[in-house]
Amino acid sequence: MFSTAATSPDPEALATLRAALADLAPATRARGPWKSGAFRAMTDAGLLAGFIPADCGGSGAREGALLAALTEVARGCLTTALALTQWASACRLLAAADDPLRRLILPRLASGEETTTVGIAQLTTSRQHQGTPALRAARRDGGWRLDGVCPWVTGADTVDTIVTGAVAEDGAASFFVVRRGCPGLAIDPPMELLALSAARTSRVRFDGVEPEVVIRPTGPSNARAGGLATTALALGATRAALDILGREAAARRGMSPIVAGFAAETDALAARMAAGAVESTPADRDALRTAASGLVLRASQAALVASKGAGFTVGHPAERGVREAMLFLVWSCPEQVASAVLCELAQLGDPA
Repeated sequence: MFSTAATSPDPEALATLRAALADLAPATRARGPWKSGAFRAMTDAGLLAGFIPADCGGSGAREGALLAALTEVARGCLTTALALTQWASACRLLAAADDPLRRLILPRLASGEETTTVGIAQLTTSRQHQGTPALRAARRDGGWRLDGVCPWVTGADTVDTIVTGAVAEDGAASFFVVRRGCPGLAIDPPMELLALSAARTSRVRFDGVEPEVVIRPTGPSNARAGGLATTALALGATRAALDILGREAAARRGMSPIVAGFAAETDALAARMAAGAVESTPADRDALRTAASGLVLRASQAALVASKGAGFTVGHPAERGVREAMLFLVWSCPEQVASAVLCELAQLGDPA
């Protein structure tokens, strides 16, 4: 799918992958993307390798190409796309580690030999109001000990390793690789969510856990919420809603301007995202995320309206799309984005 430093994914390969993920989506929603074959499909297509540096067994695709691929994965199956972003975030943290570590771990992830996920919400958006860190790291006997909780970890009971972040005694955040099943690690049953429960998101508890690997970043770790990957998924979910609208418009000519209007807005935001992948500020990314979140909410509701009563039945793509769109109100949503969305919903204009 990608050549080294590719600026865009191969369109035909990406369309084939999207169709395969859509075919696997019913199984994915029942069993999760790790067991349904969705991750294997992405591995075989070369998508996972695109997120891994070329010197560590990957193809090192550029961010713009990866964002385009994420959009189409989300269009085919949002559950798979959500799990993929968590895998990719873990890989990004690992890629910032020193050379011996990254060359040891990343090739196994690129080939699908091992699976991983990330648990850093406690450092970015979750539980930031509490006076003490949710997950603490302390040096003990020449190693490290982790105590506390990761409130949100996608695929925690399924993947091989969790890359997590904890606050050390000096107040600095450090990152660690913990193998599932290690002593002191307890994974709660996956949460029943409004949507995307098959992503198997759990609370993970640490009681004196000794991590397998300590990551000492040599480059930027990008442990920040609300990045462009979240926007890419919102645009992919929007395009899935437009697919529903397009099918309805085929039988109702008067709907064509509605579909065209949504499509033009989606294309414009996608162009802004592609430009932002090259150069943008955190404020630019927050503004784009806010716009994409509003768009996916409106597009999914439009798909429900167009589907009429059939769309209100459980299991209909429009019904599922409305529920899944709610993800973007709560997932990886920094305070600036949350404030902007609340002001938009209350029709108060931009937040001060």
